[in-house]
Amino acid sequence: MNRNPDPSRVAAAFHQKAAEYDQHVQVQKRVVANLVGSIATSASGGATSILDVGTGTGALLEKLHGCFPATQLTGIDSAPNMCLRAQQKLGTTATIVTGDARCLPFDGALFDLVVSASALQWVPDLSTALHEMRRVLRSGGWLRLAFFCEGTLGELQHCFRDAAGRISGERGTVTSRLHHFHTLEEVRTIVTDMDFEQCVLGVETEIDWYADMFALLRSIKSIGAGSVAGGASSGLGWRGILNEASRLYQERYGEPSRIPATYTVLYLTARIRL
Repeated sequence: MNRNPDPSRVAAAFHQKAAEYDQHVQVQKRVVANLVGSIATSASGGATSILDVGTGTGALLEKLHGCFPATQLTGIDSAPNMCLRAQQKLGTTATIVTGDARCLPFDGALFDLVVSASALQWVPDLSTALHEMRRVLRSGGWLRLAFFCEGTLGELQHCFRDAAGRISGERGTVTSRLHHFHTLEEVRTIVTDMDFEQCVLGVETEIDWYADMFALLRSIKSIGAGSVAGGASSGLGWRGILNEASRLYQERYGEPSRIPATYTVLYLTARIRL
């Protein structure tokens, strides 16, 4: 996937896969559970109005409603079908709108808590999105985010790079197609320049297991993430790279009948000054 995915392509890809999304997001479900657990046991759990950015099918809002049934919930996503699924799931307990994280269609200082889970890694301009989230927070409000950062799918990326170099000598071409996940330092640089009273950044690792590399690729494609960077390559050369990458993956990281896929999750907790 490329370094700066086209936002319209991202929205279209997830729009197309909305119906089957929930069947293929095991690690995302764990991230949601971790985020909700930390919110429920902290001061930010007392919010009366919550915005979920990149709400997807509404899994995070659904769990937050279970914890805080009286809280006003709003979700936003760039993929219309994701919004439809979320609204169907949540009914009258939440308001779901279609929109862009980089230009939130809300007045400033509107929410006590802004959350997001497993979505911001697809936003090409993270700084703009974070500043928009800060804009819509009230004084004393909280920002609680979790998204995939550098290290995510590292096994897959390393094997693709090396396979491309061995098969076609086009390591650079393949590297340009791989998604750039933000580093912890990149995020730290952004939030350091924002007027947060408190800001805590942390990283945790999640691992999912698959039968082989092709099963992993099918899973990625099934949620829409496999086509956000311009579509897949084809032809005998690409097939050779895929086969060699699969061989390297099993050789380097595999166990009998399965391979691991690592997801590095960045958690951000910040509070606006009163």
